[in-house]
Amino acid sequence: MHVPEPPAEPSPESPDVHRGGSRGGNRASAPLLAAVLVVVLGGGGLFVAGFALGARTASQPGTPAGEAELFQPFWDAYTAITEHYAGEPVTHRQVVSGAIKGMLQSLGDPFSFYMSPADFKNSLEGLAGQFEGIGATLTSHGTDGSEGCTPLGSTCSLDVVSVIPGAPAARAGLQTGDRIVGVDRHSVDGSTVDATLAKVRGTSGTVVTITFVRGKVPPRDIAITRAVIVQPEVMSRTLADGRVGYVQLRGFSDNASREFANALRDHVTAGRRLIVLDLRGNPGGYLVGASAVASQFIGSGPIYWEEAAGQAPIASAAAPDGVAIDPSIKLAVLVDKNTASASEVVAGALQDTHRGTLVGQQTYGKGTIQEFLALDADTGGFRLTIARWLTPNQRWINKTGLTPDVVVPAPAAGALAGADPVLDRALEVLGVPAGAATSASTGRAA
Repeated sequence: MHVPEPPAEPSPESPDVHRGGSRGGNRASAPLLAAVLVVVLGGGGLFVAGFALGARTASQPGTPAGEAELFQPFWDAYTAITEHYAGEPVTHRQVVSGAIKGMLQSLGDPFSFYMSPADFKNSLEGLAGQFEGIGATLTSHGTDGSEGCTPLGSTCSLDVVSVIPGAPAARAGLQTGDRIVGVDRHSVDGSTVDATLAKVRGTSGTVVTITFVRGKVPPRDIAITRAVIVQPEVMSRTLADGRVGYVQLRGFSDNASREFANALRDHVTAGRRLIVLDLRGNPGGYLVGASAVASQFIGSGPIYWEEAAGQAPIASAAAPDGVAIDPSIKLAVLVDKNTASASEVVAGALQDTHRGTLVGQQTYGKGTIQEFLALDADTGGFRLTIARWLTPNQRWINKTGLTPDVVVPAPAAGALAGADPVLDRALEVLGVPAGAATSASTGRAA
């Protein structure tokens, strides 16, 4: 879903593609001001391709003309609840919010759902690369080996994919591979990844109690003080005694594409003609960011196609003047099962155009675009699937993912610490002898 406590939105928190803020365009078909981003959601990967902050329409439609009979049961239920319900007091706003939540649940789409005001705010902050929480990336895994399962329970666990070094989760002792079974002493069973993430996140300085299982040890509690988390998204270094430029991209927030371009420019300016782009574990982010990253290597033609309901696909073209469009610059792209949404947009574009060689494991498979739609300050908002995205060759990878050009199994449990067979194979693809990665020197973090 990044998913920082999932991007989300792979989470990992969840995979997602989203339209991004002011850089997005107005959608003529929607009354809301729209922008698009990619996020991987709901465990396994975030991919949100749609993002919108709403503007109210001048008039409200009420019950659609010709559908009065269809809507009559709804109004009968609403009237009965608001006039005769004798249980604990509820406000009309609570009833309306519940109705909106139910409508979205009826779609059966794990990427379309209602969010309370706090959840809506937290989701947008996470996509911006900064949020208040504990600094861990979570995703759901089914007992059948699948990712992105829901609801959480005996056959669907919530696992820690990674922790940000120095973040509260890391300082408190939470580790990759831990299984989250409770938040503030309430079981996560029956909940979703996103609902659980909303409980894990919270105001900086407050404490959340996480119950987790590690290996075969009984569950135990750990208290973690939340903080403002700045998710590092671009890491740059050199490999093979300075011959290879390596850039890891962990998300697609507002600044990530600019930081990536700067890191890549540093390598190209230094004369490096061999580049490794690491997209492993990247749950997605802003779609415009994905386009900008792919355009650093692809000088023309479509980066992806967007297909809205009932409409022909529309191409999103590469931006000119990328810093590494010279075909003599060889590129290897590292991917895995948590490479999702915006990351898959980039990987798919590089694969279809033969600009880069994909190395690793099958990707997540998030081929839809979501839009964030704001309601009002007291009601929150919701996320809605509004389109599909296709690779430059118009492949739809939803639920299947991208198959790497060079498949390398993930390291087995118990592998030597620091071993990275995927990176080693990528260097061989670039013509660098095996084992050269061990001579890496650390460069600046972009």
